[in-house]
Amino acid sequence: MHVSYEVRAGDFSIAGKVSSTVKGILKQLNLTPAHVKRIIVALYEAEVNVVAHSFGGKIDCDIDSEQVVITVSDTGPGIADLELAMTEGWSTATAEVREMGFGAGMGLSNIRKNTDILKIDTGKGKPTIISMTFRLAEGAEHA
Repeated sequence: MHVSYEVRAGDFSIAGKVSSTVKGILKQLNLTPAHVKRIIVALYEAEVNVVAHSFGGKIDCDIDSEQVVITVSDTGPGIADLELAMTEGWSTATAEVREMGFGAGMGLSNIRKNTDILKIDTGKGKPTIISMTFRLAEGAEHA
């Protein structure tokens, strides 16, 4: 199954809508609560990052019996120092974003903690593409 969603930049009134929709799909497919939780935590963090830090983007979800692969692509401005951005608590969020309760600097580290395979293609001045793979097979439960 493939589903795709557009994400608007700066629209915090609907931040989390894609995550909520995907959560419903995963529950209908009878994924375990543990799988649903880690997929949705990672997806929500990525979705909010697109809303807060990019010029908009797209989320593609590919779901089969073995795995869920989610690709989040935005339209820039990119992450200049990915290693630093992966540091818990480090954030480039504006004061306005922080006042709304976002921008705590946990997004990328929470994504990393909840994925089985994480690939991030980014750089200063270029779009960011995050690919998150979650294995669903018996015995492949994430620690």
